[in-house]
Amino acid sequence: MADPRVQRMADVLVRHSLGLQPGDLVVINGSTLASDLITETYRAALRSGANPVVQTQLPGLTEVLLTEGSENQIRTISPVEELLNNQANAELRIIAEENTKALSSTPNDRLNSFTSARSSLNRNRMERAGRGELRWSLTLFPTNAHAQDAGMSLSEYREFVFEACGLNDDDPVARWRELSARQARMIEWLEPRREVTVIGSETNLTLSIAGRSWNNSDGKRNFPSGEVFTGPIEDSAEGHIRFSFPANIQGHEVAGIRLRFEHGKVVDASAERNEPFFLSLLDTDEGARRIGEFAFGTNNGIQRFTGNTLYDEKIGGTIHLALGAGYPDTGSTNVSAIHQDLVCDLREVGEVRVDGDVFLAEGKYLVN
Repeated sequence: MADPRVQRMADVLVRHSLGLQPGDLVVINGSTLASDLITETYRAALRSGANPVVQTQLPGLTEVLLTEGSENQIRTISPVEELLNNQANAELRIIAEENTKALSSTPNDRLNSFTSARSSLNRNRMERAGRGELRWSLTLFPTNAHAQDAGMSLSEYREFVFEACGLNDDDPVARWRELSARQARMIEWLEPRREVTVIGSETNLTLSIAGRSWNNSDGKRNFPSGEVFTGPIEDSAEGHIRFSFPANIQGHEVAGIRLRFEHGKVVDASAERNEPFFLSLLDTDEGARRIGEFAFGTNNGIQRFTGNTLYDEKIGGTIHLALGAGYPDTGSTNVSAIHQDLVCDLREVGEVRVDGDVFLAEGKYLVN
């Protein structure tokens, strides 16, 4: 018997996040560890009149491919995946890992081949979403691996996830609509402005947002969510930044990341842990050294670091940027095989100025 909050989560994903309509072709993608959520989402999708297609993976198959596969096999795209990428009206991707460090010993060149080969699929997904042809959402189902990364027991982590998603509320959608309205006011203030400056510990970074659109992430593309984001002008970033939280990238925990930008490009980078791997990621392609996304985290229901970017980038009072691919609907033209979010915590020390006005100071938004 599934936890009733799993059923509630499936209902929110179908009605709010994806907005499924009769006749929609929706792909539900996740590992067998998320079978409870996959089953309930499939049920809710059928009740909406949509046509769900389930793509499940056994934990560990990607590790087998990257260990045993030839270069050609690693770069081969499933024709089924390619077909669905072009035809689906909606897509739900569920993170549910058995071992978040499973790829930590995989050679960097193999990881890069795997990622680069799928860049066209990711770009097509972003472009279709920007044209309104595809609605997609990313969520997480709690497993022992994610609980361990967060320093919690599985039961404690499940409660954290369900609370962050608003699933203990009688009407979770109402909470997300309230957040959406607050973020809309922030965007109304941000959109006419031209320049953002981030100041914090070992951080002084300026970038241009002139003419770019801001996206209200209110529990649709990410669930849970709580951020407003844009795609900064590609050659505008100047200065340096240190990221407070480690990033879990392809099974590698990269900590103490420092970046220096000139004319929008990373010209110097270091990390206190797993630096060689991180530097190889920056060399994936030309776009990997530029910023595809800049965002403010607004979810005050998430206050602790968990080691999973889906949650950590939403922490209220933080900012994050993504190296690599930008979202076309923000105006970003940056193209890359990667989209790597990095989080900077400004809750204790730091502020963000927009056209010289303080917008965020020590974790508090002055416009909301």
